[in-house]
Amino acid sequence: MSDPTNVDNEHEPRLITETGLDQRLAEIIEPVLVDLGYRLVRVRMMNQNGATMQIMAERNDGTMNVEGCEEVSMAVSPVLDVEDPIDKEYHLEVSSPGIDRPMVRKSDFVRWMGHLLKCETSIMVGNRKRFRGKIVATDTDGFTLERDQVSEGEEQTIVIPFTALADAKLILTDDLIRDALRADKLAKAEAANQNEAEDEE
Repeated sequence: MSDPTNVDNEHEPRLITETGLDQRLAEIIEPVLVDLGYRLVRVRMMNQNGATMQIMAERNDGTMNVEGCEEVSMAVSPVLDVEDPIDKEYHLEVSSPGIDRPMVRKSDFVRWMGHLLKCETSIMVGNRKRFRGKIVATDTDGFTLERDQVSEGEEQTIVIPFTALADAKLILTDDLIRDALRADKLAKAEAANQNEAEDEE
């Protein structure tokens, strides 16, 4: 098994990508985010408040704050105005992926190992397309889920290939909230240390 954590985090491709108009938006937005040091998690056009373009993004270390959302919003707005992919008025909403986040990269599965997930596959995997359970292992080809609900004749664990994944999202639990807060705190401390080191140079 090779180590999926060893990927170049900044340029790691997403496993789950958009289609149609959302795909066009992602093609416009993603290069802007990468230049700023952010990663696109998801972009989606939604029919709320008229029309809303929702961009979910995060820093390469998995964090995102209000200032980051404002920075992304200010950077993508002029590019969207020039490209003009949407032929009607819309609101732009930039947010972090949240704690019960969509899982879109292999590194997400490594980072949130041990947590509950619900996912859907595009093809049948072990006579099913919908799964729910704890991520217990990950490699470059897929991840192993320890199911919390097993029907008769089914194995407790199942390996889901990344190529079969259509949708995946963490399930909100107390453990997840605790670990997400801890990871955020750690990332902020590392960022502060890095800024101090740069100031000293």
